[in-house]
Parts: sequence; C-alpha cells; structure tokens
Amino acid sequence: MKDLLRRCGRELDVPLRRGFDIVAALAGLVLLLPLLAIIAVAVPLDTRGPVFYSQLRVGRGGKPFRLHKFRKFRDGAPEGDGLTRKNDSRMTRVGRLLERSKLDELPQLWNILVGDMSVVGPRPETLDFADCFSGPHRAVLDHKPGLFGPNQAIFRNESSLYPDDRDPSEFYRRVLFPTKANIDLAYFPRRTFWGDIGWIARAGLAVFGLPGVRAGPSAPDLLLRATPPAPASPDQERILDVI
Repeated sequence: MKDLLRRCGRELDVPLRRGFDIVAALAGLVLLLPLLAIIAVAVPLDTRGPVFYSQLRVGRGGKPFRLHKFRKFRDGAPEGDGLTRKNDSRMTRVGRLLERSKLDELPQLWNILVGDMSVVGPRPETLDFADCFSGPHRAVLDHKPGLFGPNQAIFRNESSLYPDDRDPSEFYRRVLFPTKANIDLAYFPRRTFWGDIGWIARAGLAVFGLPGVRAGPSAPDLLLRATPPAPASPDQERILDVI
C-alpha cells in the first residue's frame, strides 16, 4: 500500500509541478512588468546593444534550449568559457547592478512558462560544460533545470570563489561543478513541495544578503544526505568552508 501511494504521488508530481510553474511564471511576469520595463530601457541606455542575451544551455535529458537573460556584458564582448568572474571587465554599469541583484535572470520566467525550465531545479549549464555530465553526475539531467534551487542560493556569490592562481574553467570542472552536481543529487531525487518553497525563499533572501539563506540544510548537510555520501576533495572542502 505504501509503495502504491508513493507511485501515485510520483505520477501526480509532474502535472502538479508544471501547474505551479505556469501559475508562478505568469504571476511573476504580470507583477514584475514595471520592473522588467525599467530594466529593458536601462540596458540599452547604458551601452549600445540588444536588451536581451540568449545562450544555449543543457536542459533535461541533455537536450539544449535557449536561455534568456537581460544583457549585462558589453555588446560583442567575448563569451569565453561562459563563466562570470569577480570584477569581470566585460560587465556594463547596469550589468553590475543586475549581476549583484540577479535581476538579469528575470527573463527566465518566459523559459519557465514555455516549459524549458521549472521554478525550482538544477541550474542549467552552458554547452561548454556539457561533457561534465558523465558517470553519476549524468543523473542531474533527469531533472528539469530551474531558476531557483539549492545551488542558486548556496553559490549566490560564485564569481568570488575562483582562486587567482587557478584557471577558472579548470577550477570549475574539477571543484565547483562536482560540488554543485552532488548537492543537486542529494536534494532533487527526494525533493518535496515545501522544500522547494524553502529554497525559493532562501534564494530570494540571498539576493539581499539576509541571514535567512542559512536556514535549513547547508551544503555539507546536503552532501551527507547523498547515497552514498559524496566525498569532498581538499579544494571542495575549502569551498564548503567559504559558502
């Protein structure tokens, strides 16, 4: 009986979660319309170029989709490896404000509405790091990518984590990506609706630097919940101490 209820719950989970995504995305687009309009005017006034920036990302099952953001880099600036560093020279003045507040992510409400993304899910990676989804980490792709989630809150200031003496792309592949993938795999296979709401709240609080982001499970706690517990390298342990 317990297995039957669990199976029914999983079957109901997908349409219920999709319904929540549609309602939340529509509400967000309507309620935030004035703010979206202000940003849409400010971006091209600051520097010449398009309002939006679109980039292919790795979606559920490894299927690429086009993710949308407000443009925060100078038009024509090299994309490089897709990573944003602290004090990135490609950033515009408005772009720095959008980066700190994460308001550049708001156009992803459209990605949620059309079904490319969910409100809560793993952060979608660029195609530069698609090859990182190998071995046990490929299971991350079983889940639709999201605007909010554990890593979006925990790694709120990811751009400040790159050491000056390490290649950022190599550091991301060897340290940050495995850490984030293990956190995703510790949370999403056993996620709950109220757990998702908690991560939405924590990610929102993190934008304003409020301590509420520390409520609930920490990154080390989530890693210990993995089955089996995910081991951490010395570099990962240093990162876990910082975040």
